[in-house]
Amino acid sequence: MSSQHTEAERELAGLLVESLNLEGVSPDSIDPEAPLFNEGLGLDSIDALELALAIGRKYGVQLKSGDDADRQAFASLRALSAHIQSHRAG
Repeated sequence: MSSQHTEAERELAGLLVESLNLEGVSPDSIDPEAPLFNEGLGLDSIDALELALAIGRKYGVQLKSGDDADRQAFASLRALSAHIQSHRAG
């Protein structure tokens, strides 16, 4: 693995695997800097909606697919985790 997960990234990876029912994927196996869509984990727009709902329930952070900043947050596990942390603190 190219880099270590932070505690927040590990927790988010667990939520991602659980909420999307990613069979055969361990939260620790998700590279925090790999893309979540296309060549990375291969998520699609339906997965993004499911994940956004799960994040809203768990963290109270609302993500909108039409928002450019929110779209960029879905770039990787690390980007998503940082986005959630900054919006929780604010």
